[in-house]
Amino acid sequence: MTRHAAFLRGVNLGKRTTKSADLIAAFAAMGFAGARTLIASGNVLFDARPAAGLARRIEQGLERHFGFDIGVVLRTDEELRAMVAADPFRDVPPDADAKLYVALLREPVGKSLGAPFGVPGDFNVVSATDGELFAIAWHMPNGRYGEGLDMLEKRLPKGTLVTMRNWNTILKAVR
Repeated sequence: MTRHAAFLRGVNLGKRTTKSADLIAAFAAMGFAGARTLIASGNVLFDARPAAGLARRIEQGLERHFGFDIGVVLRTDEELRAMVAADPFRDVPPDADAKLYVALLREPVGKSLGAPFGVPGDFNVVSATDGELFAIAWHMPNGRYGEGLDMLEKRLPKGTLVTMRNWNTILKAVR
């Protein structure tokens, strides 16, 4: 068995609510062992054998359970540990007035975007792998962090499934 993390896209927005207990029950009903949510119910850790089409199988099971489409980006524990070991934010000072994010892509297109890039004073994508974009969101005068991060999706090929997570979520997933 392999430990996986399912990062769900677009849940807990408006009527698209998924409660932790319901997610755990849905994963159990799909035959996955050890399911638990992480931080919020948009992150599910579970055990399964790696298999082609696993994300699609989970999406179908979640749609049956919740009644709406939920995009899923999967990473194995090994992939998450490699991401953390690469230390993509090593050059960010610990006292930087910023938040650190990773855009998790289902399709391997991250390197094709030509990182680094960004909008000065808003956000910087500091590095990329095929499946991830690592971004620093700067504290802006209006009090928000990295409002322009939404434009990352516009740089991706049409139809690319992406979901954004705070770097702390990734760190907690590997503990």
